[in-house]
Amino acid sequence: MRTARFTLDPAFTIGEVNPRLFGSFVEHLGRCVYTGIYEPDHPTADAGGLRTDVLELVRELGVTTIRYPGGNFVSGYKWEDSVGPADERPRRLDLAWRSTETNRFGLSEYIAFLKKIGPQAEPMMALNLGTRGVAEALELQEYANHPSGTALSDLRAAHGDKDPFGIRLWCLGNEMDGPWQTGHKTAEEYGRVAAETARAMRQIDPSVELVAGGSSSQGMPTFAAWEATVLAETYDLVDHISLHAYYEPQDGDVDSFLASAVDMESFIENVVATCDHVGARLKSKKKINLSFDEWNVWYMSEWHAIEDSSSRDWPEAPRLLENNYSVMDAVVFGSLLIALLRHADRVTVACLAQLVNVIAPILTEPGGPAWRQTTFFPFAQASRYGRGQVLDVRVDSPTYETKKYGEADLLHATAVRAEDGSVTVFAVNRSRTERLPLEVALNGLELTSVVEHSALADTDPEARNTLDTPDRVTPHPVTDTTLRNGTLSAVLEPLSWNVIRLA
Repeated sequence: MRTARFTLDPAFTIGEVNPRLFGSFVEHLGRCVYTGIYEPDHPTADAGGLRTDVLELVRELGVTTIRYPGGNFVSGYKWEDSVGPADERPRRLDLAWRSTETNRFGLSEYIAFLKKIGPQAEPMMALNLGTRGVAEALELQEYANHPSGTALSDLRAAHGDKDPFGIRLWCLGNEMDGPWQTGHKTAEEYGRVAAETARAMRQIDPSVELVAGGSSSQGMPTFAAWEATVLAETYDLVDHISLHAYYEPQDGDVDSFLASAVDMESFIENVVATCDHVGARLKSKKKINLSFDEWNVWYMSEWHAIEDSSSRDWPEAPRLLENNYSVMDAVVFGSLLIALLRHADRVTVACLAQLVNVIAPILTEPGGPAWRQTTFFPFAQASRYGRGQVLDVRVDSPTYETKKYGEADLLHATAVRAEDGSVTVFAVNRSRTERLPLEVALNGLELTSVVEHSALADTDPEARNTLDTPDRVTPHPVTDTTLRNGTLSAVLEPLSWNVIRLA
């Protein structure tokens, strides 16, 4: 196969990676919370009911910001149900996922979970703007963040949390453009309530960071018009606008699935263009950043094929959306991470949906073990080595034809330069059958050695990690990668995610 090439030069950069790019998402959906992160009767549970085996994997994953409590769940959420003595909290019907919510895990438990992950874990709280509005948002903000001396801040202290939670980052609702959403609104309706909520929250604390709800996918019929209308109302009041995207092979079209990041990059660039157009109309120098706060591979068509709400009698924490990911899924997943890094100048928050069990990199069994999915490894490696300045990567690559996206590059790549001058190249070979030779010219970079070349690939693209074989798929070392005379030379295995570290 023809050699793929690109050049790295420290004079040409995209932007600094915000640590929030490696966020995730915990929703009260299926077993994400109950028997996922929280299982008081589990052998590894701590005094707060958190599974310490899961906590260890979450730390290894390198997650930063964690969005909570939804998702579709939040549009019927009553925050008051989730505070106070756990055994006194009400049980509620969750319309979003036709389940019964016990509220045994709530706001205080979420904050405790973040603290036990470590200082890198930051709260990102979603507000219910579906069935509720401005007043309830302000009450939650006061309960969570006000130091003391008011009814709600003192109530928090009485509940055992003397110190404020310090939530800086807030989502103004979730996917309000979607007819499936409880309290679905038009762009005009949502824009007004989002603006009024943002304005009032800033009266309490001008420094809060706010995310306006964008389109729930680029394929929505209202896409772009929705963003333009919402931002016309909220531009001076918010800091980010959200994007959501999920990918799967549709109708057996694997070639297009492997090029899913083409759509993700298009989505990002189109939202940036829309934001900047609104800013230009308003004659504003402010730039709205992007919060890609739901993204993943999700076999959604399989879920819809078996979904039958009439057959479910409002169960507690049912097994929902527990996709078991293959090597091919992990390669696409890695490519999506590359897309986010390639737009780090404007994508300043991103949340992998979700963290445990539900379309997640970590799977658990009630009372049993927890293990890493294939998608765990690209995320952990990107979070660990993808910190610093993203270098501008423009590939000269062999291409292939896709049904959905036309001609696509077989190589998808980015590179990040750390503060110490080391560089990590992240690269995906989309070819299912051919090894891809790669040469990278290193200009102005004082790099002398290859520290490591790691690849996630397998002769069986459907190989996956399961309860019985939890370590079937792991990254393996590649030994024939060289750096000579300012040129990095490597060969990328078919259908592979690659991490090449240079010192």
